[in-house]
Amino acid sequence: MALSANLFLRQNQSLVMTPQLMQSIQLLQMTHLELTQFIAQEVEKNPLLELPSNDTEMGNERGGAEDETYPHQAADEPQDDGYDSRAEILSGDWYESGNSAGASRLSDELDANYANVFPDDGVPQRADAPELISQWKSMPGNGEGTDSYDLDDFVAGQISLRDHLAQQLPFVLPEMADRLIAQHLVDQLDEAGYLQGDAIEAADRLGASVHDVERVIVALQTLDPPGVFARNLAECLAIQLRQKDRFDPAMQALVSNLELLARRDFSTLKRLCGVDEEDLLDMLGEIRQLNPKPGAGFETGMSEAIMPDVVVRVGSDGGWVVELNPDTLPRVLVNQAYFAKVSKSGDDHAFLSECLQTANWLTRSLDQRAKTIMKVASEIVRQQDAFLMHGVDYLRPLNLKTVADAIKMHESTVSRVTSNKYMLTPRGLFELKYFFSVSISAVEGGDSHSAEAVRHKIRTLIMQESPDAVLSDDDIVDILKKGGVDLARRTVAKYREAMNIASSVQRRREKRALAKVAGF
Repeated sequence: MALSANLFLRQNQSLVMTPQLMQSIQLLQMTHLELTQFIAQEVEKNPLLELPSNDTEMGNERGGAEDETYPHQAADEPQDDGYDSRAEILSGDWYESGNSAGASRLSDELDANYANVFPDDGVPQRADAPELISQWKSMPGNGEGTDSYDLDDFVAGQISLRDHLAQQLPFVLPEMADRLIAQHLVDQLDEAGYLQGDAIEAADRLGASVHDVERVIVALQTLDPPGVFARNLAECLAIQLRQKDRFDPAMQALVSNLELLARRDFSTLKRLCGVDEEDLLDMLGEIRQLNPKPGAGFETGMSEAIMPDVVVRVGSDGGWVVELNPDTLPRVLVNQAYFAKVSKSGDDHAFLSECLQTANWLTRSLDQRAKTIMKVASEIVRQQDAFLMHGVDYLRPLNLKTVADAIKMHESTVSRVTSNKYMLTPRGLFELKYFFSVSISAVEGGDSHSAEAVRHKIRTLIMQESPDAVLSDDDIVDILKKGGVDLARRTVAKYREAMNIASSVQRRREKRALAKVAGF
């Protein structure tokens, strides 16, 4: 068989993932903070990108600006500098050499203040009490055009747990060797204030005796906050009870059997502690007042406020109005005038062309991102109309495919859009993922139910039960079946444990004990 070279023409389709396409996909799942940081980095790298200022936004609202550029004021536009009115003042007999009030009259006539001719040389006055500035206009720092006070100057610095403990060490450990051991133990604390290290290991590492390390630990357990340097929860509670002088034998037995307390085994606890039911409930009340994580109050993590990406409100016609939150929509401007001016010189034309292409891509990507979020949110509102009107009991089962087919997009796109995005509704603030839940079949072919709605029904049934009629998981299954929900017993138990709800035996013990104390 002879070999020969042939030329064939073939046509096929393929998806090429360019870097810009991959970046556009990543923009969909970015949060507001991440997107703001990304745009700030792009503005810093690209000389053609600009962030709109307040003046630019006001100009766009009033008269409109050039396409994606700043509005410019005409050079020959007349300006009112007040010269005519000032000339009228100067034309009058305003100077009186014999009048002692001439200087004050001059100041009033010319609207000038000669108290400080060179204001830059003086030290700016700061507000003594910034919380009263809005009430007292004469307070220093409240004048317009002056530098406002820095609020950080009035905020107390946050102190960490280690710094707080280091300030107390000299009072309980006068010896320098003990302080070195204590400093090593301080470094072994976790965020909750528990000691993670071992006394034997610390003694081997520091070259000290185990007795000295244990003695230092006992001294450190007397520091503030109470319960710090404990090795476990029982020891943490015991330390706090000792400082309150409430660690009697009965309380010691209760703290030593916390696993029985978790199971609500009150009969065994009464026998071990040697107390009656009323005293046991009083002891449980004291346990609840203790802090199981004494070091948690010194965490320096910043809490971020959640800003909704979509706002849903009731329209005038009774329907729902879906709007994008303008505060979470970053805007960038492409300075076309600067590109046209610089590109005329011919220098770095290739660089500027690439910057212009990148800037146009970013504006289109942000616009496409906003439109995609709007489409997904509008479809979610249409699907969950009953939830917005009547509450969580009417939450419909919904999946990504249903929304994707309705708006003619891929499921992965809908998943990226709903990731870390929030919707503000008349019923509260919800993550977009909240509206997607699995479907639970109904009895005899009825409408399916949402898993979140079923969990809400289970929680409501348990909250409404009485001490003499505590519902078991089988009872909850029967009640749900009467309501049209076909659910297995193991699924009820799984939902109950996920909501941190105790079993029927434990709830019955606790509610009966509380009812006896209350006198019911």
